[in-house]
Amino acid sequence: MLNATTSPNAKRRRLREDLASGRLLRAPGAMNPLTAVLIQELGFEAAYVSGAVIAADLALPDIGLTTLPEVVGRGHQIARVTDLPTIIDADTGFGEPMNAARTVQSLEDAGIAGCHLEDQVDPKRCGHLDGKTVTDTATMVRRIRAAVSARRDGDFVICARTDAAAVEGLDAAIERAKAYVDAGADMVFPEAMRGPADFEAFRKAVDVPLLANMTEFGKSELLTVEQLESLGLNLVIYPVTTLRLAMGAVEDGLRTIREEGTQAGLVDRMQTRKRLYELLDYPAYNAFDGDVFNFTI
Repeated sequence: MLNATTSPNAKRRRLREDLASGRLLRAPGAMNPLTAVLIQELGFEAAYVSGAVIAADLALPDIGLTTLPEVVGRGHQIARVTDLPTIIDADTGFGEPMNAARTVQSLEDAGIAGCHLEDQVDPKRCGHLDGKTVTDTATMVRRIRAAVSARRDGDFVICARTDAAAVEGLDAAIERAKAYVDAGADMVFPEAMRGPADFEAFRKAVDVPLLANMTEFGKSELLTVEQLESLGLNLVIYPVTTLRLAMGAVEDGLRTIREEGTQAGLVDRMQTRKRLYELLDYPAYNAFDGDVFNFTI
């Protein structure tokens, strides 16, 4: 049945061990729980929950309009169904340092393995758009310290994302990252890197795990797993890929129905009922229901 059999702490320990393994972890974006099931079945190492995807799913732009309960709720739904570690986008922590502390504890309660907090000001912007504004370093340091001090499970991974490269330049972003590590961050997420040279500079300067964001249509060159591994990256996320694939197919399908008056020509492009039932594990639910229904005293 579709519930994780691995405890939240075991998932967190696994994430920490994998980040220290020297190999690159691949974490596709899970736009919903069913996608997380597929991510695990296909052999990826982690699942990622994107703030941009949560916002888009609510038909909202990624400008800090989502709330902590909405993010925690979606994170819990996804973590519940997979034995993979789930990493989630916690934006700016949803307020002041005390809010960041509450955010971490709420995500722990939801079974999440780790989160990233960023150094933008509210209202935040998508990391690959122009017009971002970053906090001063001291403000973000307080945000990270609050998050680190609030966690109750020491294996919960706190990642510091810096958006400063696009605002203040690469060198300034690296100096910020060093300060965030000193404040207790377990991992660094340098956002909107332009290409291999930027990642290489971060790798030389920072001695904690590094996260690479391979989002489409952004400022970053789309690098392969082999390239990222050779640069010493530890985790790669594909945050919006599944949503973009799905919505592209949905839009094409709706246009076809509008223009042709039937979906008959689309059936061979659809996931079959049989495949959906495999992912949902219908046999296990039927067996459980049968055992309970047929139980006699």
